[in-house]
Amino acid sequence: MATARILIVNGEVRAASELQTTITAFGYEVAGVARSGRQAIDLAAQTRPNLVLMDIAAEGNPGGTEAAEAIRVSSSIPVIYLIADTSTAGAAGRGETLAEAFDQVTKPYADRELRITIEMALLKEAMKRQAHELEDRFFAVSIDMLCLLDFSGYFKRLNPAWEAVLGFTRDELMSKPFIEFVHPDDRERTLTQNRAVRGGGQARSFENRYLCKDGSHRWLLWNAAPDFDEKVIYSVARDITDPKKAEEEREKLVRELRAALAEVKSLQTILPICSYCKKIRDDENYWQSVEGYISRHTNTTFSHSICPSCYEHKVTPQLDDMNNP
Repeated sequence: MATARILIVNGEVRAASELQTTITAFGYEVAGVARSGRQAIDLAAQTRPNLVLMDIAAEGNPGGTEAAEAIRVSSSIPVIYLIADTSTAGAAGRGETLAEAFDQVTKPYADRELRITIEMALLKEAMKRQAHELEDRFFAVSIDMLCLLDFSGYFKRLNPAWEAVLGFTRDELMSKPFIEFVHPDDRERTLTQNRAVRGGGQARSFENRYLCKDGSHRWLLWNAAPDFDEKVIYSVARDITDPKKAEEEREKLVRELRAALAEVKSLQTILPICSYCKKIRDDENYWQSVEGYISRHTNTTFSHSICPSCYEHKVTPQLDDMNNP
Protein backbone atom coordinates (compact mmCIF):
# COMPACT_ATOMS: atom_id res chain seq x y z
CA MET A 1 0.00 0.00 0.00
CA ALA A 2 1.31 3.44 -0.94
CA THR A 3 2.34 5.78 1.85
CA ALA A 4 -0.28 8.42 2.58
CA ARG A 5 0.76 11.96 1.66
CA ILE A 6 -0.24 14.83 3.98
CA LEU A 7 -0.26 18.57 3.28
CA ILE A 8 0.53 20.75 6.32
CA VAL A 9 -0.98 24.24 6.55
CA ASN A 10 0.49 26.34 9.35
CA GLY A 11 1.62 29.96 9.33
CA GLU A 12 4.14 29.48 12.17
CA VAL A 13 7.47 28.22 10.88
CA ARG A 14 8.47 26.45 14.09
CA ALA A 15 5.07 24.81 14.60
CA ALA A 16 5.01 23.70 10.96
CA SER A 17 8.50 22.19 11.27
CA GLU A 18 7.58 20.29 14.44
CA LEU A 19 4.40 19.01 12.81
CA GLN A 20 6.38 17.90 9.76
CA THR A 21 8.75 15.90 12.00
CA THR A 22 5.80 14.28 13.81
CA ILE A 23 4.03 13.33 10.59
CA THR A 24 7.21 11.78 9.19
CA ALA A 25 7.68 9.82 12.41
CA PHE A 26 4.16 8.42 12.00
CA GLY A 27 5.27 6.92 8.69
CA TYR A 28 3.50 9.37 6.40
CA GLU A 29 4.97 11.49 3.64
CA VAL A 30 4.72 15.28 3.83
CA ALA A 31 3.34 16.50 0.48
CA GLY A 32 4.19 20.10 1.26
CA VAL A 33 3.94 22.92 3.79
CA ALA A 34 1.70 25.91 3.14
CA ARG A 35 1.88 29.17 5.13
CA SER A 36 -1.46 30.65 4.05
CA GLY A 37 -4.95 29.64 2.93
CA ARG A 38 -4.27 30.62 -0.70
CA GLN A 39 -1.02 28.65 -0.78
CA ALA A 40 -2.84 25.67 0.73
CA ILE A 41 -5.46 25.71 -2.06
CA ASP A 42 -2.75 25.93 -4.74
CA LEU A 43 -0.57 23.18 -3.20
CA ALA A 44 -3.57 20.88 -2.73
CA ALA A 45 -4.38 21.19 -6.43
CA GLN A 46 -0.74 20.64 -7.44
CA THR A 47 0.29 17.80 -5.12
CA ARG A 48 -3.07 16.01 -4.62
CA PRO A 49 -2.37 14.88 -1.03
CA ASN A 50 -4.42 12.20 0.72
CA LEU A 51 -5.16 14.53 3.63
CA VAL A 52 -4.71 18.14 4.76
CA LEU A 53 -3.73 19.20 8.30
CA MET A 54 -5.12 22.73 8.49
CA ASP A 55 -4.30 25.18 11.29
CA ILE A 56 -7.49 27.23 11.66
CA ALA A 57 -5.37 30.35 12.17
CA ALA A 58 -3.73 30.06 8.74
CA GLU A 59 -2.73 33.49 7.47
CA GLY A 60 -4.01 35.41 4.50
CA ASN A 61 -7.25 35.64 2.62
CA PRO A 62 -8.87 33.17 2.37
CA GLY A 63 -8.29 32.05 5.94
CA GLY A 64 -8.13 28.52 7.28
CA THR A 65 -11.86 27.75 7.27
CA GLU A 66 -12.44 29.17 3.79
CA ALA A 67 -9.39 27.37 2.41
CA ALA A 68 -10.51 24.04 3.92
CA GLU A 69 -13.96 24.41 2.39
CA ALA A 70 -12.49 25.29 -1.01
CA ILE A 71 -10.19 22.26 -0.93
CA ARG A 72 -13.02 19.93 0.06
CA VAL A 73 -15.33 21.21 -2.67
CA SER A 74 -12.78 21.32 -5.50
CA SER A 75 -10.63 18.30 -4.70
CA SER A 76 -12.68 16.17 -2.26
CA ILE A 77 -9.59 15.91 -0.04
CA PRO A 78 -10.31 15.28 3.66
CA VAL A 79 -9.23 18.00 6.07
CA ILE A 80 -8.30 17.82 9.76
CA TYR A 81 -8.46 21.09 11.66
CA LEU A 82 -5.89 21.93 14.31
CA ILE A 83 -7.72 24.35 16.61
CA ALA A 84 -7.25 25.97 19.97
CA ASP A 85 -10.96 26.33 20.85
CA THR A 86 -14.07 24.56 19.49
CA SER A 87 -16.64 26.71 21.24
CA THR A 88 -16.69 29.65 18.86
CA ALA A 89 -15.33 28.29 15.57
CA GLY A 90 -17.70 28.04 12.61
CA ALA A 91 -17.30 26.59 9.16
CA ALA A 92 -17.12 29.47 6.72
CA GLY A 93 -20.70 30.55 6.51
CA ARG A 94 -22.11 27.01 6.25
CA GLY A 95 -23.97 27.26 9.57
CA GLU A 96 -22.04 24.22 10.85
CA THR A 97 -19.65 23.70 13.73
CA LEU A 98 -16.19 22.44 12.89
CA ALA A 99 -17.04 19.04 14.33
CA GLU A 100 -19.87 18.76 11.81
CA ALA A 101 -17.83 20.02 8.87
CA PHE A 102 -14.37 18.46 9.40
CA ASP A 103 -12.39 16.20 11.70
CA GLN A 104 -10.46 18.16 14.31
CA VAL A 105 -7.77 18.01 16.95
CA THR A 106 -7.72 20.54 19.76
CA LYS A 107 -4.38 22.07 20.75
CA PRO A 108 -2.47 21.15 22.79
CA TYR A 109 -2.78 17.52 21.74
CA ALA A 110 -0.85 14.31 22.33
CA ASP A 111 0.87 12.64 19.38
CA ARG A 112 -1.28 9.55 19.92
CA GLU A 113 -4.47 11.61 19.60
CA LEU A 114 -3.24 13.21 16.38
CA ARG A 115 -2.17 9.87 14.95
CA ILE A 116 -5.53 8.19 15.68
CA THR A 117 -7.41 11.12 14.14
CA ILE A 118 -5.29 10.93 11.00
CA GLU A 119 -5.75 7.16 10.70
CA MET A 120 -9.52 7.45 11.15
CA ALA A 121 -9.76 10.24 8.56
CA LEU A 122 -7.74 8.21 6.05
CA LEU A 123 -9.84 5.10 6.76
CA LYS A 124 -13.10 7.01 6.24
CA GLU A 125 -11.75 8.43 3.00
CA ALA A 126 -10.68 4.96 1.81
CA MET A 127 -14.15 3.57 2.56
CA LYS A 128 -15.73 6.51 0.80
CA ARG A 129 -13.49 5.96 -2.22
CA GLN A 130 -14.39 2.27 -2.33
CA ALA A 131 -18.07 3.17 -2.24
CA HIS A 132 -17.54 5.58 -5.14
CA GLU A 133 -15.63 2.93 -7.10
CA LEU A 134 -18.46 0.46 -6.53
CA GLU A 135 -20.95 3.10 -7.66
CA ASP A 136 -18.80 3.79 -10.74
CA ARG A 137 -18.77 0.09 -11.65
CA PHE A 138 -22.51 -0.16 -11.12
CA PHE A 139 -23.07 2.87 -13.35
CA ALA A 140 -20.78 1.46 -16.02
CA VAL A 141 -22.28 -2.02 -16.31
CA SER A 142 -25.98 -1.35 -15.67
CA ILE A 143 -28.22 -2.02 -18.67
CA ASP A 144 -30.79 0.38 -17.20
CA MET A 145 -30.42 4.13 -17.71
CA LEU A 146 -29.08 5.59 -14.45
CA CYS A 147 -28.79 9.29 -13.76
CA LEU A 148 -28.35 12.03 -11.18
CA LEU A 149 -30.51 15.03 -12.05
CA ASP A 150 -29.64 18.28 -10.32
CA PHE A 151 -32.50 20.27 -8.79
CA SER A 152 -31.56 23.00 -11.30
CA GLY A 153 -32.79 20.76 -14.12
CA TYR A 154 -29.46 19.57 -15.56
CA PHE A 155 -28.11 16.03 -15.58
CA LYS A 156 -25.06 15.72 -13.29
CA ARG A 157 -24.22 12.14 -14.12
CA LEU A 158 -25.33 9.56 -16.68
CA ASN A 159 -24.25 6.01 -17.38
CA PRO A 160 -23.30 4.64 -20.84
CA ALA A 161 -26.77 3.12 -21.35
CA TRP A 162 -28.05 6.61 -22.21
CA GLU A 163 -25.76 6.83 -25.21
CA ALA A 164 -26.81 3.36 -26.39
CA VAL A 165 -30.53 4.16 -26.20
CA LEU A 166 -30.73 7.80 -27.34
CA GLY A 167 -27.62 8.19 -29.48
CA PHE A 168 -26.53 11.45 -27.81
CA THR A 169 -23.21 11.55 -25.95
CA ARG A 170 -23.40 12.08 -22.21
CA ASP A 171 -21.76 15.48 -22.62
CA GLU A 172 -24.49 16.49 -25.07
CA LEU A 173 -27.21 15.34 -22.67
CA MET A 174 -25.64 17.23 -19.75
CA SER A 175 -25.17 20.45 -21.73
CA LYS A 176 -28.89 21.36 -21.82
CA PRO A 177 -31.81 21.30 -19.38
CA PHE A 178 -33.24 17.79 -19.33
CA ILE A 179 -36.70 19.01 -20.34
CA GLU A 180 -35.40 19.94 -23.81
CA PHE A 181 -35.00 16.24 -24.56
CA VAL A 182 -38.57 15.39 -23.51
CA HIS A 183 -41.27 15.10 -26.18
CA PRO A 184 -43.23 18.41 -26.34
CA ASP A 185 -46.52 16.62 -25.61
CA ASP A 186 -45.04 15.10 -22.42
CA ARG A 187 -43.28 18.16 -21.00
CA GLU A 188 -46.05 19.60 -18.84
CA ARG A 189 -46.75 16.39 -16.95
CA THR A 190 -43.00 15.64 -16.75
CA LEU A 191 -42.35 19.00 -15.07
CA THR A 192 -45.26 18.35 -12.72
CA GLN A 193 -43.75 15.00 -11.75
CA ASN A 194 -40.31 16.61 -11.34
CA ARG A 195 -41.72 19.23 -8.95
CA ALA A 196 -43.43 16.50 -6.94
CA VAL A 197 -40.15 14.59 -6.53
CA ARG A 198 -38.22 17.74 -5.56
CA GLY A 199 -40.94 18.35 -3.02
CA GLY A 200 -40.28 15.01 -1.32
CA GLY A 201 -42.31 12.60 -3.42
CA GLN A 202 -41.23 9.72 -5.62
CA ALA A 203 -41.75 8.82 -9.26
CA ARG A 204 -42.99 5.27 -9.70
CA SER A 205 -43.51 3.80 -13.16
CA PHE A 206 -43.75 7.27 -14.73
CA GLU A 207 -43.70 7.17 -18.54
CA ASN A 208 -42.62 9.78 -21.07
CA ARG A 209 -40.87 10.06 -24.43
CA TYR A 210 -37.28 11.21 -24.95
CA LEU A 211 -35.70 12.58 -28.10
CA CYS A 212 -33.10 10.47 -29.94
CA LYS A 213 -30.28 11.94 -31.98
CA ASP A 214 -31.87 10.63 -35.20
CA GLY A 215 -35.03 12.65 -34.47
CA SER A 216 -37.17 9.75 -33.28
CA HIS A 217 -38.48 9.31 -29.74
CA ARG A 218 -38.22 6.45 -27.28
CA TRP A 219 -40.62 5.64 -24.46
CA LEU A 220 -38.93 5.54 -21.02
CA LEU A 221 -40.26 4.12 -17.74
CA TRP A 222 -39.00 6.01 -14.65
CA ASN A 223 -38.50 5.42 -10.93
CA ALA A 224 -36.95 8.31 -9.00
CA ALA A 225 -36.34 9.69 -5.49
CA PRO A 226 -34.74 12.91 -4.19
CA ASP A 227 -31.55 13.46 -2.16
CA PHE A 228 -32.01 16.79 -0.39
CA ASP A 229 -28.47 16.90 1.02
CA GLU A 230 -26.95 16.76 -2.45
CA LYS A 231 -29.92 18.51 -4.14
CA VAL A 232 -30.18 15.81 -6.79
CA ILE A 233 -32.74 13.27 -7.96
CA TYR A 234 -31.56 9.67 -8.27
CA SER A 235 -33.36 8.05 -11.19
CA VAL A 236 -33.56 4.74 -13.03
CA ALA A 237 -35.11 4.66 -16.50
CA ARG A 238 -35.83 1.74 -18.80
CA ASP A 239 -36.51 1.79 -22.53
CA ILE A 240 -40.03 0.40 -23.02
CA THR A 241 -40.51 1.44 -26.65
CA ASP A 242 -40.72 -2.10 -28.05
CA PRO A 243 -43.10 -3.41 -25.34
CA LYS A 244 -45.16 -0.23 -25.83
CA LYS A 245 -45.46 -0.87 -29.57
CA ALA A 246 -46.36 -4.50 -28.93
CA GLU A 247 -49.06 -3.38 -26.49
CA GLU A 248 -50.47 -0.93 -29.05
CA GLU A 249 -50.53 -3.63 -31.74
CA ARG A 250 -52.25 -5.97 -29.31
CA GLU A 251 -54.89 -3.36 -28.50
CA LYS A 252 -55.41 -2.71 -32.22
CA LEU A 253 -55.92 -6.43 -32.84
CA VAL A 254 -58.42 -6.60 -29.97
CA ARG A 255 -60.38 -3.69 -31.47
CA GLU A 256 -60.41 -5.36 -34.89
CA LEU A 257 -61.57 -8.65 -33.39
CA ARG A 258 -64.33 -6.89 -31.48
CA ALA A 259 -65.45 -5.13 -34.66
CA ALA A 260 -65.44 -8.43 -36.58
CA LEU A 261 -67.44 -10.07 -33.81
CA ALA A 262 -69.98 -7.24 -33.95
CA GLU A 263 -70.32 -7.78 -37.71
CA VAL A 264 -70.86 -11.49 -37.24
CA LYS A 265 -73.52 -10.81 -34.61
CA SER A 266 -75.28 -8.37 -36.94
CA LEU A 267 -75.50 -11.13 -39.55
CA GLN A 268 -76.90 -13.63 -37.05
CA THR A 269 -80.23 -11.78 -36.77
CA ILE A 270 -83.32 -12.94 -38.73
CA LEU A 271 -83.32 -11.20 -42.12
CA PRO A 272 -86.50 -10.76 -44.24
CA ILE A 273 -85.57 -11.91 -47.77
CA CYS A 274 -87.77 -11.98 -50.88
CA SER A 275 -88.58 -15.50 -51.97
CA TYR A 276 -88.41 -14.49 -55.63
CA CYS A 277 -85.78 -11.80 -56.22
CA LYS A 278 -83.77 -12.61 -53.04
CA LYS A 279 -83.52 -8.96 -51.97
CA ILE A 280 -83.23 -8.21 -48.25
CA ARG A 281 -85.37 -5.70 -46.36
CA ASP A 282 -83.44 -3.47 -43.97
CA ASP A 283 -84.59 -1.77 -40.75
CA GLU A 284 -85.83 1.25 -42.73
CA ASN A 285 -88.09 -0.95 -44.88
CA TYR A 286 -85.92 -0.61 -47.98
CA TRP A 287 -85.18 -3.64 -50.12
CA GLN A 288 -81.54 -4.19 -51.10
CA SER A 289 -79.60 -6.85 -52.92
CA VAL A 290 -77.70 -9.33 -50.77
CA GLU A 291 -74.41 -7.72 -51.82
CA GLY A 292 -75.68 -4.25 -51.00
CA TYR A 293 -77.00 -5.22 -47.58
CA ILE A 294 -73.86 -7.05 -46.48
CA SER A 295 -71.59 -4.29 -47.80
CA ARG A 296 -73.56 -1.67 -45.92
CA HIS A 297 -73.59 -3.49 -42.58
CA THR A 298 -70.07 -4.95 -42.63
CA ASN A 299 -66.61 -4.18 -44.02
CA THR A 300 -66.99 -6.99 -46.53
CA THR A 301 -66.11 -6.33 -50.18
CA PHE A 302 -67.44 -8.70 -52.86
CA SER A 303 -65.44 -10.13 -55.74
CA HIS A 304 -67.77 -11.78 -58.30
CA SER A 305 -67.00 -15.22 -59.69
CA ILE A 306 -68.91 -18.29 -60.97
CA CYS A 307 -69.39 -21.46 -58.99
CA PRO A 308 -68.86 -24.85 -60.74
CA SER A 309 -72.57 -25.72 -60.66
CA CYS A 310 -73.68 -22.46 -62.29
CA TYR A 311 -70.91 -22.75 -64.83
CA GLU A 312 -72.10 -26.22 -65.81
CA HIS A 313 -75.86 -25.60 -65.87
CA LYS A 314 -76.10 -21.94 -66.89
CA VAL A 315 -72.92 -20.61 -68.47
CA THR A 316 -72.08 -23.65 -70.62
CA PRO A 317 -75.54 -23.83 -72.27
CA GLN A 318 -75.39 -20.10 -73.00
CA LEU A 319 -71.98 -20.49 -74.60
CA ASP A 320 -73.26 -23.42 -76.67
CA ASP A 321 -76.20 -21.36 -77.88
CA MET A 322 -73.86 -18.55 -78.89
CA ASN A 323 -71.60 -20.92 -80.79
CA ASN A 324 -74.53 -22.71 -82.50
CA PRO A 325 -76.91 -20.05 -83.77
